[in-house]
Amino acid sequence: MAHVLIIDLPGGNDTDIIEAAVNAGHTFSFLTSQLDLYRSQAAVQTAISAAFEQLEVPGFEYAQVERSVLALHQRNPIDAVLCLIDIRLTEASLLARCLGVRYLNHDSAKLLRDKFSVRRRLSDRGLVQPEFELAQTNEELKQAVARLGLPVLIKPADGYGSQNIVVLRHPEDLEPWISPLENMLPSRADYGLGVLANDRLLVERYMDGSFIGCDTLTVNGQHRMLGVNEKLMFAPPSFAIKGGCFTPNCPEFSVIERYVFEALDAVGFNWGAAHIELMLTDDGPRIIEINPRLVGAKIARLVGYALGRSVHEDLIEVHLGRWPRDLPEEPPFQVAVTRWITASESGVIDKVELPSWTDPQIRSVELLKASGDSVRPPFENADRIGCVMVCGPARPDVEQLAERFVAEATVLLVKPKDFA
Repeated sequence: MAHVLIIDLPGGNDTDIIEAAVNAGHTFSFLTSQLDLYRSQAAVQTAISAAFEQLEVPGFEYAQVERSVLALHQRNPIDAVLCLIDIRLTEASLLARCLGVRYLNHDSAKLLRDKFSVRRRLSDRGLVQPEFELAQTNEELKQAVARLGLPVLIKPADGYGSQNIVVLRHPEDLEPWISPLENMLPSRADYGLGVLANDRLLVERYMDGSFIGCDTLTVNGQHRMLGVNEKLMFAPPSFAIKGGCFTPNCPEFSVIERYVFEALDAVGFNWGAAHIELMLTDDGPRIIEINPRLVGAKIARLVGYALGRSVHEDLIEVHLGRWPRDLPEEPPFQVAVTRWITASESGVIDKVELPSWTDPQIRSVELLKASGDSVRPPFENADRIGCVMVCGPARPDVEQLAERFVAEATVLLVKPKDFA
């Protein structure tokens, strides 16, 4: 069995990768800049306590990170590096190169952490892109919007998780009293774990169409598509995802598959998992962004339900240098659906009451927020409170079941008098 190094956890609380390593019989060590973040959560603390070693490097200065990891490597050789969060991907690629283990090459990892650079690379390789520009000051931002014209989308070039996105659709959105263009920079956005936004903004033509995500695994430059997740958004101006329906890869997705593989080749993607978001426009598929990691928000669990296997265990196998065993070319047809629970108004959670159902098609119910947490109607993905995942052979049935579950879930807020 292998010794794998896991760098931080998605959302600060998603332990699925740890559970997969343990279930597969591997030893793992855990690396972070803030162990207290994880130790303060009982369930997460239990998970990381099984580590061979817990490494903490405050500030995550790379030279110190490398020294700590190499010292661990001397005590127990590391066979794979695993990182599922965007803000540590470039460090993970450097560590993997230093250790001589399989991981996305550093040049591609660095490229994929800058959405403007990805747009430029894809354009240079002949993939049609929406018109786009880079803005690093408020004045450059206003000029870019003026040149591109409305509607435009503005997002951090180093962002993730649908955070800090702005869409300008109508001329009134540019009026001085409501326009964000005068003071978007510096953003002072905090991505957590001591990482701040670099204030490079990607400004691009807003695209209409159907929003999908494609999940892939790559070994030594050879790609396999796991399937397609059709994403459902909350109503504008929200950028939060309401849910989705994951369908395993099948011949009907062949055009999308070729397009996705062409995009991965264009950015030099040679190893690991990727989550590629596309807009299916009237003119064909268009890249929204390429995320060089396993899909987040616990959707990898949803993918696993549809495929009947642990995608996290498959990811570990990939980083150990081999294709997962028994990964079928055409998996049994099942669809997996997720729907998110949200608040209808702003406030502080008193409690969340969930339906007490026992339907076997309901595979997972999880709350991400608890009593005392502040909530608001969904604007970005971080506003979501919990989710239900349903899996079965008939899409209409599982979607209806998921919708009913969310409709019957109740988010009770603390009343103002309770603060007295």
